[in-house]
Amino acid sequence: MKIVADLHIHSHYSRATSEKMNIDELSHYAKLKGINLLGTGDFTHPLWFKELKQKLEQKEEGIFAVNDMNFILSSEISLIYSQDKKMRKVHLITLSPSFEIAEQINEWLLTKGRLDYDGRPIFGMTCPEFTEKVMEISKDNFIIPAHCMTPWFGIFGSKSGFDSVEECFKDQTKHIYALETGLSADPEMLWRISSLDNYSLVSNSDSHSPWSLRIGRECNVFDFEKLTYKNLINAIKTRDKNRFLYTIEVDPSYGKYHYDGHRNCNISLSPEESKKYNNICPVCKRPLTIGVLHRVEELADRPEGFVLKDAIPFKRLLPLAELIAKKYSTGLFSKKVFEMEKMFIEKFGNELNVLLNADYNELSKTDDKLADAIIRNREGKIKINPGYDGVYGEPLLNDKKKIRKSATEINQNDLKRFLE
Repeated sequence: MKIVADLHIHSHYSRATSEKMNIDELSHYAKLKGINLLGTGDFTHPLWFKELKQKLEQKEEGIFAVNDMNFILSSEISLIYSQDKKMRKVHLITLSPSFEIAEQINEWLLTKGRLDYDGRPIFGMTCPEFTEKVMEISKDNFIIPAHCMTPWFGIFGSKSGFDSVEECFKDQTKHIYALETGLSADPEMLWRISSLDNYSLVSNSDSHSPWSLRIGRECNVFDFEKLTYKNLINAIKTRDKNRFLYTIEVDPSYGKYHYDGHRNCNISLSPEESKKYNNICPVCKRPLTIGVLHRVEELADRPEGFVLKDAIPFKRLLPLAELIAKKYSTGLFSKKVFEMEKMFIEKFGNELNVLLNADYNELSKTDDKLADAIIRNREGKIKINPGYDGVYGEPLLNDKKKIRKSATEINQNDLKRFLE
């Protein structure tokens, strides 16, 4: 049984999320995407936890179902604390095998603070403290550092992160088996860091909206005779390529923090360019937001293009909505995008089947103009203006439009004055 899993999403109780992030809408849109296993997200929030208990029925050990959609209990927590005279901010995903065990986690967290104000609560405890207690509650809980390279809340993020898993988790490192790549990184980038070789790399959407542009944009593909919590966790832990087939990633340039930059100053820089400015914005003279690519370069001990032997493979795909919007020069949330997306999904079953498997001739019969873009997307041939400082990368389907000029090309005089 092929399982396509998005294990990190949020509910409508998290900040800046759609009101449609409820069980019925999530089930509906996940099917349109081609997902058949979802993390619930936010099981720490009391109202969402209550909804989950009311609506989900146990199907297999650790697997719950409703509306023909499988769910696994998941949540994300934000830990903010000081270590080694530096403020640390780290997001952790927790997967749990049962409502009873998840409830024990919630009861413990309530002794540390509130859970009812956000689906992703904030606590002042350290990563080792959180991990030790969660694993003490049950050895079957599973903790994954979320979007591991993201500047603000990744374990290796430029703003508050660490240089290694061991530096962060200390004696609790023994409980960490996997890292989430995040939108602005992919496995090929992380293979350059040899200290990460023994960790599985998983990919999830961190979606705040159920629409297929967001949900399942990154996901994991497994093959099981029987889907159970233990089978899923063991496949991730052991990196069994017979069961953990591959991950689906967006091109990391599409992520909001791939390059360095300043959104308010409209400045986007490669790591090499940032270094010429001493990591200072040439416009406002304040420190740049150092992106994921820069951070990988700092930690890497292998050359670009290194391929890790026996690693879980991955595929790069942009969402179908992005291709439609760019090809037809319309907004991502336009009627045109929704209508065409619906047309393709009705013909081919779900979006991932369109993007991964649909025959070119059949695609052409549906829409000749878009068929070529879908194949180019499948083959990784779409160029992207890299995202930076919270701005998504821009796919370029119009051959006349070029990759944005570097800031050093645009601001040679500024650079000269800056370096003087």
